Amino acid sequence: MTDALKSPAADLLTGNAQVQAQSKAAGQRGGNEARMRDAADSFEAVFISSMLENMSAGLKSDETFGGGQAETMHRSMLNEEYGKQIVKRGGIGVSEAIFREMLRMQEAKP
Repeated sequence: MTDALKSPAADLLTGNAQVQAQSKAAGQRGGNEARMRDAADSFEAVFISSMLENMSAGLKSDETFGGGQAETMHRSMLNEEYGKQIVKRGGIGVSEAIFREMLRMQEAKP
């Protein structure tokens, strides 16, 4: 019976279990890295939209067609979308720095 467990088929089954465990651990790492990347990208988008808000704070609206509460709200939403699109196109580098720092902090955990 012990010879049967040492057969190539048993080795194959044991090897498959090890490979599955390794791929599951890698998948969890990949999932964590994807979530960290999303969080870093979201932070950069908020940062950029805040920067754009401050840049457009001094702009006067067109009195003929603009002004009012609706334009203020629209400009805020537009700046948020600008921030998201800038990040999709590569951003300004904040996201990558945050992502690397998050990876470094995760690796340093005991």
